[in-house]
Amino acid sequence: MNIPEHAAKALLENAGIRVPAGTVADSPQGTARAAARLGPVMVKAQVPVGGRGKSGGVRLARSPAEAHAVAGDLLGSRIDRHRVTGVLVEERVRVAGELYAAVLNHPAGPARRVVLSERGGVDIEDTARTDPGSIRTLDIDPRTGLRPEAARQLAAQTGLDRAAPAVADVLVRMDRLHRDSDAQLLEVNPLAITDAGDVVALDCKLVIDGAAAVRQPSLAAFAAPEPLTELERAARELGLQFVELDGEVGVLANGAGLTMTTMDVIRHLGGRPANFLEIGGDAYTKARPALEIVLAQRGLRSLVVNFCGAFARTDVMVGGLTVAWAELQPDVPAFFTIDGTGAAAARRMLRERLGLEPYPTMDEAIAAAISAAAQDPG
Repeated sequence: MNIPEHAAKALLENAGIRVPAGTVADSPQGTARAAARLGPVMVKAQVPVGGRGKSGGVRLARSPAEAHAVAGDLLGSRIDRHRVTGVLVEERVRVAGELYAAVLNHPAGPARRVVLSERGGVDIEDTARTDPGSIRTLDIDPRTGLRPEAARQLAAQTGLDRAAPAVADVLVRMDRLHRDSDAQLLEVNPLAITDAGDVVALDCKLVIDGAAAVRQPSLAAFAAPEPLTELERAARELGLQFVELDGEVGVLANGAGLTMTTMDVIRHLGGRPANFLEIGGDAYTKARPALEIVLAQRGLRSLVVNFCGAFARTDVMVGGLTVAWAELQPDVPAFFTIDGTGAAAARRMLRERLGLEPYPTMDEAIAAAISAAAQDPG
């Protein structure tokens, strides 16, 4: 769950971390009134995406009239499929230096990880590519949390002088907030050091574990709704997990892990997946609507069907899919790979009903699908 910046900053402030004075406005008039009270302001579109500045979603307004005009441009516009319905109007902060600070779940273990870099204000991915030595990390035992002395040592590594104790204090408070809010990611970029020597969070990204919604009802209420395409909305109404992408190779698989693996192999072999669609044990009853949704994607050139049976039987899944296939009569080239429980019967069914030969391995099926997608449709 992505929490809007203004709500995330309220949590930072409650945790004792300084943020700019500001307010949320949903009209140009409200934005102008806020600017009249705050002076020069930053007007920031409240959409849950990164890189808002590059998309024109963060702008400086030096006067109420300018703030009115900026809000008029932003409100009602779209940034990365998200419609802007509100803006955060914040006082402009004079900045002497910018840091990057984050607390995130450890990618390969039970600990949390604290990340700090003296190169704030830019995408951390860019920093990792161009200046990896400027990124410092510290893994934290979740039983103890980030200890102040460890935070001070980490802050000192960035070359900070007088601001190091204040930065260390912010890191400790961020770690507590990450824990208390069931966060997956708490990112402040930039964490600014002002001309006066104060440490202020100028931006904040907070992502909460969706499974924790029942534990965090107040945060869940703030979570930004996910924008859906027409096909994604139709799939959700059917109870199908579907995400529309911009590739050419369609994917129909059972189980989220197998679906993601299929997509990864498509990319690894030089193709582009057209979708994520995990059908699981519902393949027999939902095969037709699932197949219809995949086939309705624009730009679809081929289809990989990857079934692997454990608790779910592949012959049951293929049985449902072959019935749907006979009804819909798709003309897109399809490439099957089937393994696991019921695989022998499923492969035989595929040959007898559709005249298709399953591939021995997932890699072979995907390579064939990529090759087919690359053919000139003529």
